[in-house]
Amino acid sequence: MNETNDIAVVLGTRPEIIKLAGVIRGLGPRASIFYTGQHYDRELSDSFFHAFKLPEPHVRLTGVSAAHRSIQIARATQQLAEHFRRVPPKVVVVQGDTNATSAGAQAANYCGIPVLHVEAGLRSHDRTMPEEINRRLVSVLADVHCAPTSWNAANLVSEGIPLHRIRVTGNTIVEATRESMPGPLETRELLDRYGLRENEFIIATMHRPENTDSPERLSEIIDALAEAPIPVVFPMHPRTVSSAHSFGLGGPLSRLRCIPPLDHSAFLSLASNARLLISDSGGIQEECTIIKKPLIVVRKNTERPETIATGFAVRVRHKHEISEEITRILLNPDLVSALAGRPCPFGDGKASERIAEIALAMAERTALPYSETGDEFSSGPEPIGPQGGAAGRALRRSPVQQGSIGQ
Repeated sequence: MNETNDIAVVLGTRPEIIKLAGVIRGLGPRASIFYTGQHYDRELSDSFFHAFKLPEPHVRLTGVSAAHRSIQIARATQQLAEHFRRVPPKVVVVQGDTNATSAGAQAANYCGIPVLHVEAGLRSHDRTMPEEINRRLVSVLADVHCAPTSWNAANLVSEGIPLHRIRVTGNTIVEATRESMPGPLETRELLDRYGLRENEFIIATMHRPENTDSPERLSEIIDALAEAPIPVVFPMHPRTVSSAHSFGLGGPLSRLRCIPPLDHSAFLSLASNARLLISDSGGIQEECTIIKKPLIVVRKNTERPETIATGFAVRVRHKHEISEEITRILLNPDLVSALAGRPCPFGDGKASERIAEIALAMAERTALPYSETGDEFSSGPEPIGPQGGAAGRALRRSPVQQGSIGQ
């Protein structure tokens, strides 16, 4: 790291590359990329750096991938701290809720370096989720919190984070999604490759342990998908492939159009032309509000209830609920046009620009730019300031966690 690379950006997964790409480009020569390699497929991860016009990581950690979570965090924390002690950056930027996020924040804090947390304040209130533990830990360690929405900021304030250390910036996924959307020729080629017709198929993904580690749960979900009246395209995560084979679910899977995992651009191409999305992914809960498609969230809870509160998604758990929602959505021809007019609750597509400016202000020890509430660009139901209020209380009640698409 030379004197220009004085803002360390720590990341370890492909979603972090996607969500931090705009921030890294905004920092220019000030950014120094530390890649933990939490996602072990180097070739695929490298393609993401290239796709988002990012330089090669300045530092690649070793021995982190394919290890137990505790070992990943310990090894990454140790190696990052060694680098930070040797050449201290002025600021360390971390994003979201991964093991890399936790390690980056811990290493920086232990070395006395300010931490900027991007995508701060999300809460599922489920301590069984490793991501929830990572989020809460980083909130304690971070010096500045960039919350995507005012509701996320309300979570932070309720936990005792001072208001002056919070900035509501929007979510960087908005601009990343718009940037990744392919053109019509690429989309046509993908549809033809998989024998699909526009708006006449469902795309589904499942990868969370709550759905893939139980034979009963995974069997229920696959059965419900297989019973859908239109084709279901199923890009299969490696964890899902392994579980399905070990549970003997090859028969039901044969009734779906199972395909290998897609890169971000290809997935968005199919998703934006699908009739309906079904997933347990956090990222897809954000993306559906940008591409204006209905989503069935197959999870017991969510840290992104804004998607449900704005009517883009409904949360379900059981086979009969999945089947009922598929039927209800497919029988509502006006739903897509209704969603097309709804604003995205995650901001205006300028979050990366704001976050880069905040990081630069931290590095220069100057006043933080932008408002704590972000009201100048917030959208969605009843935007609120970090003080909380009726909307914040409503968000934490179960009806908002459940939701109804189009309502």
